[in-house]
Amino acid sequence: MLIEQDQVVWMGGLRFGRTLGSPIAFRIENRDFENWKDRMTPDALPERGRPKQITLARPGHADLPGAVKYGTDDMRDVLERASARSTAARALAGSVCRQLLATFGVHIWSFVEQVGPIRAFPDAADSLDCVPDSWPAADLADPSPLRCPDPVAEEQMLAEVDRAAEEGDSIGGAFVVVAMGVPIGLGSAAEWDTRLDGTLAGALMAIPAVKAVAIGSGFDVAARRGSATHDEVAADSAGWERTTNRAGGIEGGMSNGMPIVLRAAVKPVPTMRKPLESVDIVTGQTGRAHIERSDVAIMPRAAIVGEAMTALVLADALLTSFGGDSLGDLCAAVARRRRREHKPTS
Repeated sequence: MLIEQDQVVWMGGLRFGRTLGSPIAFRIENRDFENWKDRMTPDALPERGRPKQITLARPGHADLPGAVKYGTDDMRDVLERASARSTAARALAGSVCRQLLATFGVHIWSFVEQVGPIRAFPDAADSLDCVPDSWPAADLADPSPLRCPDPVAEEQMLAEVDRAAEEGDSIGGAFVVVAMGVPIGLGSAAEWDTRLDGTLAGALMAIPAVKAVAIGSGFDVAARRGSATHDEVAADSAGWERTTNRAGGIEGGMSNGMPIVLRAAVKPVPTMRKPLESVDIVTGQTGRAHIERSDVAIMPRAAIVGEAMTALVLADALLTSFGGDSLGDLCAAVARRRRREHKPTS
């Protein structure tokens, strides 16, 4: 939430601002934690007794399945660890990976494509085609309220969020993550668990509230024929570029040199000021679900987490493909691969 300043304290793995090769350790202080010490203390119960238990699960959250899984009668044992606040650490780790990737010309950016029923560039077959080239730099320097590159749609999105807030409800949406400059051949077709599309999809699905992930044309391919699905190699290009990018930069589980395009659908957050009906896990009586602090819409920040998860996966795939003991080793290996990204001349 906005009360958090996300100040990072680096604790290991760095010297004079550079990585040493040892694990990087850091801490992010949570300002609101001071108000929760009694409720989350690792020590024995406070003298004034156990804080009120949470026994009415929020539909759509980890509360109920977690309570059953771990055999607890207090959902506070589950919901704190399941909180999307855990993504702060992932976003920071991803930012370190972004610096590694940027060394090789890989740049990651994102935008909010949809909030509720409102979609950016609604008349376009693909909203990504309408995003101006200046968007990534402008979004980084001065992000708009919802980080949507369509100002007309963004105004409508803001109104939709306000309506949901007034009604005590929450609202979901969708975001797009784009990775530019990825070398050809990251990932593998050899085994199911080494496919780049599989690891990227799994990473985005692991973001709390994400319920669907698409790569490239995604579900649209189900209604097409092959001639309208696959990307032809551009005849007049010096490299292995394509005339289209319906595959979203991945073929056969490997990057193909085109921009990697990922989409994620995000459900409305389960905590609402007007909560849904639930059943008490201790008494069996019906009642309104527990209310926890939360936001009405999380789209602008969900997209940032999506960027971080993408960076984590791509950095891991880069190191797996090229290895080496130092950045110099890695640079040399990537340079050799880059030379193969040019088509032979006839």
